[in-house]
Amino acid sequence: MVRVRYAPSPTGFQHIGGVRTALYNYFFAKSQGGKFIVRVEDTDRERYSDEYLKDLYDTLEWLGIKSDEGPTVGGPFAPYIQSERLPMYQQAAHNLVKMGKAYYCFCSPERLEQVIAEQKAQKKDIQGYDRHCASLSEAEALERIKKGEKYVIRLRVPETGESSFDDLILGRIKRKNRDVPPDPILLKSDGYPTYHLANVVDDHDMQITHIMRAQEWIASTPLHILIYDAFGWTPPMYCHLPMVMGSDGLKLSKRHGSTSLREFKEQGYLKEALINYVTLVGWSYDDKTEFFSMEMLEKCFDIKKIHTSPAVFDYKKLDWFNGQYIRMKSSEELASLILPYMKKAGIQITREEINSYIPLIKERIKVLSDAPKMLSFFFSEPQYSEKESFLAKKQPIEEAVNMLRVAKEVAKGNEDIENSLSEYAKENAIKFNNVFMPLRVAITGSPISPPLGDILRLLPRETIVNRIEKALDYLNK
Repeated sequence: MVRVRYAPSPTGFQHIGGVRTALYNYFFAKSQGGKFIVRVEDTDRERYSDEYLKDLYDTLEWLGIKSDEGPTVGGPFAPYIQSERLPMYQQAAHNLVKMGKAYYCFCSPERLEQVIAEQKAQKKDIQGYDRHCASLSEAEALERIKKGEKYVIRLRVPETGESSFDDLILGRIKRKNRDVPPDPILLKSDGYPTYHLANVVDDHDMQITHIMRAQEWIASTPLHILIYDAFGWTPPMYCHLPMVMGSDGLKLSKRHGSTSLREFKEQGYLKEALINYVTLVGWSYDDKTEFFSMEMLEKCFDIKKIHTSPAVFDYKKLDWFNGQYIRMKSSEELASLILPYMKKAGIQITREEINSYIPLIKERIKVLSDAPKMLSFFFSEPQYSEKESFLAKKQPIEEAVNMLRVAKEVAKGNEDIENSLSEYAKENAIKFNNVFMPLRVAITGSPISPPLGDILRLLPRETIVNRIEKALDYLNK
């Protein structure tokens, strides 16, 4: 049976790249009738935070990714939190020592710093631990431990030969053992494992069959193969996913925009849009299908269709997807989704009241947080920042002022303001935009807004007249 895991470290909020890794693992497991396991790798205690752990659980729940095994649901290989598995790692590391595959090291941090400094000064090809304690006898090491000396356990890395593995996306990958960091630490002096030991022990104990993770981990995989070999275990299949890049070709980061799922949620991206688009960042079903539901991806996801090259995260494309999914919502659904954003913006409005405004913005909104800004002029007086904003292309300001005077008189005496002004424009051979642009800015405070005709029908005529008067005062100053 296929068994995959999503094993994040709670040292930050869930990054969109990590979300994609979770989705790929989840969809692969479901498409193969396998198991999706969540494991929390929390051995980095300096950067660990309960807030980040909660964000992990909240993210998976919001996306609708349900684990078959993990901290929140249990399972046959519990516990699924690494800090609760310390005795297992300690026993595994000491077993390697007994097998002659690892050894106790008593070198102080000061000595290690001196060794590295000397290697850099001499510009040695291989820099790292100098295997100073590798020749200690077992009896001598145990005697020093008995005296209370602090120690770590290091892996014996072969100085010759090579390590290789087959990647389901990238093919055969080889690396000379001399290029692996010399004898890395497996168990730290505080009894905590390093990432490399804990990762290998957990994947073996939890019977993981496929490891799907970002290509940035390729450099660590030869070391993991050596650890598997030291234990005499068969490693899982590897599948290193293409990197998620910004438009400049560099790894996606905050300089490109939002990167954490929490930020995207706060801006008002729908989970359907995020799941759909993020899955397509590095994978495609064919050259024409763009829209996928969660249920479709659980059935059709094919690991062989993951791309080999880095994938660019296009924020504009995500906006497009989000807009499409927004327009798929019923007006009632959209009203419920938008209401919290209105209240957060300080706009007190009922569910019934917002229903009348949904048709104005449904075809234009990109993210849910756009709604308060698009509708703010219904609830507060518009602010004018510059006179030029009232003007249509090449329109003199005198004409704009005159059009507002005409609009004011029309608003006072006509029910259908839009139609009356359209007739006025035709009769006087005036461009429609020259009539409606000054009025739009007077009413909304912006040259861009929902359809003006709908606005004029929803706003009280007294409000319309008052705002035109306010705009005339502003333009006449």
